[in-house]
Amino acid sequence: MQFDSEVDQRLRQTVLGDESLLHKFTNAAGDLAVNLVVGAVILALTLWASAWLAGVTQKAMGRLGGRRAPDLTLQTFVSSMVRYGILVIGFVAVLQQIGVKTTSIVAVLGAASLAVGLALQGALSNVAAGVMILLFRPYRVGDVIETGGKKGTVRTLDLVITELATADNLKIVIPNNKVFGDVIVNHSHHARRRVDVTFRVAASADLSAIMAGVLARAKANPLALDDPAPTVEVVLLAESAVEVMVNAWVRTADHGAVQADLLLAARLIGAGQPLSDLPPLPEAPVSPPEPATGRPKGRRSLRSRPTA
Repeated sequence: MQFDSEVDQRLRQTVLGDESLLHKFTNAAGDLAVNLVVGAVILALTLWASAWLAGVTQKAMGRLGGRRAPDLTLQTFVSSMVRYGILVIGFVAVLQQIGVKTTSIVAVLGAASLAVGLALQGALSNVAAGVMILLFRPYRVGDVIETGGKKGTVRTLDLVITELATADNLKIVIPNNKVFGDVIVNHSHHARRRVDVTFRVAASADLSAIMAGVLARAKANPLALDDPAPTVEVVLLAESAVEVMVNAWVRTADHGAVQADLLLAARLIGAGQPLSDLPPLPEAPVSPPEPATGRPKGRRSLRSRPTA
C-alpha cells in the first residue's frame, strides 16, 4: 500500500510538472505571436513611412530652387538618405520587438562597416567628394568645365563620378575625388566672357594701321558687346616683333565664334589684306522680345546685367 501511494505521488508530480511546462510553453508562444504581429506592423509602417517621407523630401527639395529647374541629383540623394535612414531605424525596432538584443547587432554592424570602409575607401572618398560638390556647386549639369586637363560639357553628376562630353563627342568619366581635389574652371558660370586674342606684328609693319583694322573688325562684329567696348593694345615689345592683344566682351555662347573671327582677322590684316576683303561677319543673334517696361532695344550692356 505504501508503494502504491509513492507511485501515485510521483505520477501526480509528473502530471503537474507537465501542465506547468505546457502552460509556460503556451505563454511563450503567445508572447512570440504577439511580438511577431507587432513587429510585422512596425515593419509595414516603416516601409510606408520611408517611401512617403522620401517622396515628401524630394518634392520639398524641388521647391527650394524657386523658379529654377530642380536639381534632380540633389533631390535623389537627399530622398535616398531619408529613406534608408528610416529603414535602418525601423529594422532595429523590429529586431528589438521580437526579442533580439540589438546591442550585439549594432556592434557587428559597426565592425562590418569598418571592414567595408577600409576595403572601399576609394569609393567612399568619391562619395564624400560628390557630397561636397553638391553642397558647394562649382558646376552643374550642362556647364562647360575644365578639370584634370580635360574639358567638356557636364552630362552626368552623381555621388561617384562626373561624366563629360567633349566638343568632338567623346565621353570622359572622372571620379569625383579627382575633380574636387583639382582646379575646376567653369566656362559657363557667368553670362558674359571676354575674348582675348594675342598676335605678333613684324617690327617693320605699319603697327597703327594693323591695330586700327583689327579694332574696327572687332567693333563691327554683331556678336561683340558695345559696353565694354572692344580694345586693342600693345602687350610686348621685342627687337623683331610687337605683340598685340585685342579684347572683346561677348555672351558666353558666342565666345568661340568671336575668338575664331578675331584670330583670322588678325592674321589676314597683319599680312596686308584690306579690311573690306575679309570674310563676312557672322549674323547678329536674334534678340528675345523686350518686356513692356519702356526699356530701349539693343544689345545689353555688361554693366547692366545682374550679378552672377
